Amino acid sequence: MRFQAAVLRSYDAPFTMEEVVLRTEPAVGEILVAIAGTGMCRTDLAVRRSAGRSPVPAVLGHEGAGVVVRTGGGTDTGIGVGDHVVLSFDSCGHCPTCRGAAPAYCDSFASLNLFGGREEEPPRLTDASGDALAPRWFGQSSFAEYALVSARNAVRVDPALPLELLGPLGCGSLTGAGAVLNTFGAGPGDTLVVLGAGAVGLTAVMAATAVGAPTVAVDRHPERLAAAERFGAVPLPAASPDLPERIRRLTDGGARYALDTTASPLLINQALHALRPTGTLGLVARLHGPLTLEPGTLDRGRSVRHICEGDAVPALLIPRLIGLWRAGRFPFERLIRTYPLSDINEAERDCDAGRTVKPVLLPDRASR
Repeated sequence: MRFQAAVLRSYDAPFTMEEVVLRTEPAVGEILVAIAGTGMCRTDLAVRRSAGRSPVPAVLGHEGAGVVVRTGGGTDTGIGVGDHVVLSFDSCGHCPTCRGAAPAYCDSFASLNLFGGREEEPPRLTDASGDALAPRWFGQSSFAEYALVSARNAVRVDPALPLELLGPLGCGSLTGAGAVLNTFGAGPGDTLVVLGAGAVGLTAVMAATAVGAPTVAVDRHPERLAAAERFGAVPLPAASPDLPERIRRLTDGGARYALDTTASPLLINQALHALRPTGTLGLVARLHGPLTLEPGTLDRGRSVRHICEGDAVPALLIPRLIGLWRAGRFPFERLIRTYPLSDINEAERDCDAGRTVKPVLLPDRASR
């Protein structure tokens, strides 16, 4: 099967639109999805910074949504041809953490989502010349017209929904909202500070507002702070003098929860100082160097923990987020700007520059 995909051939090269060849049919438990739209996530772009860790050439993309056009059969996955699905991360389904309803911490997470695929023999995805492409970025590689995925990382949704906009629910929105709803279990009156008002931070703000948790949003960009304020947070510039004290005053003596999306050691320490006793700081961004905690930051029962994919079971959280969206309480679509898939390099530039919070790429299939 031949179709168009955006291929990253080297860590410092632009994406190139190419014809690629899928050389296998869906196996048992797999589905072939015609992609309607794919969100661009910072993790896709981080492949360039972590050169050598994830294989190239590759087809990236891990916030896909689309229509099932073929299934592997042989097992009852609950998903059939014609179903509308949102794609999320892959997991093995049988390791201790998967069995414990924590698939984001799957024992095979790295091989299934980050590093695997090109070593397959024969290769499942190649370029037009027959050279192998890494085909399983987060189990989907959805910067393409089609994606072959495990049915396990697909969530069926109502076909009446705007499918092309739903992809970000599979990762970015899942991460921000899941941290608030799952990890923290925040509720009415619980105070929260969100550091970094990008796509993940703003969906965390939306989720907190939806459950009645007063929130302070910290960022260095005035336009991002304005967006956070529109979604219900109190805005606070990152350069504010004595930032922890200002947060404590705004949260009645200290935030119960803090969510860092920046990986800034300075902001992480400031957030810890701003927590109330027994408060919790969650980290979702990958650190790129040592993190030294200042004296006193972990005193009085404060704790720090890493959060992957919002501690979500996608089949449970994605329908919950859609329910909040339908009720007008989770307006994630207001973060989105759409681009043709062929304009992926423009979308990356706009995302990097902060001109677009959440790019969503629409395959050019319909225009040909």
